[in-house]
Amino acid sequence: MNEENIRRYAQLMREMDLTGLEITEGDRVVRLEREHSAAPSKPAEAPVPAEEAPVLPPEGAVTSPMVGVFYAAPAENADPYVTVGSQVKKGDTLCIIEAMKLMNEITAEEDGVITRVCAQNGQVVEYGSPLFQLRAGA
Repeated sequence: MNEENIRRYAQLMREMDLTGLEITEGDRVVRLEREHSAAPSKPAEAPVPAEEAPVLPPEGAVTSPMVGVFYAAPAENADPYVTVGSQVKKGDTLCIIEAMKLMNEITAEEDGVITRVCAQNGQVVEYGSPLFQLRAGA
């Protein structure tokens, strides 16, 4: 490798802000290294945490009590437990959340009408994710 090529690679390192580059030509290996040339900046100030209000689910939301996979029906080709407009009673099964190979039935905590299904079948849901909107008092 000639000096001209080495200078080109060095320029490329500066342009791309690289600290190391290794080039292999046949049985020759050339390694170029340099110190990071970023101008010293003032120390970063620790971010001040903003006063955040806790994020609350909307009124009437049925949320996931765990992380897992949402299933709307008891089996792949079965009808979903509930759909929009379904009237439910306290204790009725709304869906299943699979977590660690366990199928957990999620039940209604009050009587009402399902006004919205928020999760999709087979979707991974997080703790606190809305699953359904429920209008109480049906």
